[in-house]
Amino acid sequence: MTRSNRNAEVPREVELAPAHELPPQPIEWVWDDWLATRCLQLIAGAPGAGKTTLAMTIAAAVSRGGQMPDGSHVKAGSVVIWSGEDDYSTTLVPRLLAAGADMTRIKFVMGMRRGDERFSFDPARDLPELHAAIRSIPDVRLIIIDPVVSAVAKDSNHNSDVRRGLQPLVDMASAMGAAVLGITHFSKGTQGRDPLERLTGSLAFGAVPRLVMVAVRQPASEDRPERRILVRAKSNNGPDGDGFEFHLRNGELPDHPKIQASWVEWGPQLKGTARALLAEAEMEADAQAGRDGEAVAFLRDALSGGPLSVEELRQLAAEAGIGWRTIERQKKRAGVGSRKRGMKGGWEWLLLHNPESQLPKTAEDTHPVDVVPFGGLRESLPSEEIAEAVHREDF
Repeated sequence: MTRSNRNAEVPREVELAPAHELPPQPIEWVWDDWLATRCLQLIAGAPGAGKTTLAMTIAAAVSRGGQMPDGSHVKAGSVVIWSGEDDYSTTLVPRLLAAGADMTRIKFVMGMRRGDERFSFDPARDLPELHAAIRSIPDVRLIIIDPVVSAVAKDSNHNSDVRRGLQPLVDMASAMGAAVLGITHFSKGTQGRDPLERLTGSLAFGAVPRLVMVAVRQPASEDRPERRILVRAKSNNGPDGDGFEFHLRNGELPDHPKIQASWVEWGPQLKGTARALLAEAEMEADAQAGRDGEAVAFLRDALSGGPLSVEELRQLAAEAGIGWRTIERQKKRAGVGSRKRGMKGGWEWLLLHNPESQLPKTAEDTHPVDVVPFGGLRESLPSEEIAEAVHREDF
């Protein structure tokens, strides 16, 4: 009889431990008040908010023992990453390099094998095997699972199914003494609600993790360039609320010509509750979207009778109360082109024949260049090489 068969015949028992035999222990932080060992934590947000790039930036800092945006330094250690959404070689490796990671301490979960058979890694099925593999790495500090919903085998909208699915991640974090960071999404149409209620799936996705960070994108306005914010929506181990402004940059890797990568540059620290900070950012985003739509309608109406000079358009826009920066930003979206009036004439704008074919990328694809760098690492990328466009994917 095999050992497993013998164990199956032994009745199951509940283990109890006297409280006096369990001495209190302090929380060990990977990143003070933001990322704790022995715990499951989440980053959540809408597509384009920068979640994955944030996770890679944190991973890079952990791998090299780098500086965090609050000025603290993290203890160097290994990082294990599984992603079911992004390609390692074309997306995550370039982002880690751009963030200055020590690549010798980064380990990717490539898949599973049984003898000569190879198959995909499934967090809902293969966490015991992942735990066994990680035991051979003596200094693991961070484990990233993207998306965390993949750990739930059954219904991700059902509370008990989600709790059962996430518990092995909690157990692995505790056993390894590492932080587990999951990445998840906001549900559509949830602006204004409590941040934890916005997480896709069951409310258990907000209840089981000890800390939940949320990221949102705030489009550019008349008086401020585009920015993103990261805030703590929940923390059972420390303070919640507050956060940081951050921006996404994109450029060519210095040692890898023609390979573009995005990275995070941190801005000022933010104070306030998560709900208030998110509401402020998203209310401004909604207002800007309204102004953008107004500018498009204005241009199409003003130019419907034929071309107008730039001076005439400026005057009409001022009378309509629409800022010229908004007009310029929405020019292509409105299907408007420009041309010079003869050799000595000025410039005029006109409607193109097929406005829809002239639609630009969204504001989500462009980024400003005047923010504080993360740990000073971006000095190696010359500013003239920084591209404004970032790939339209869920960062």
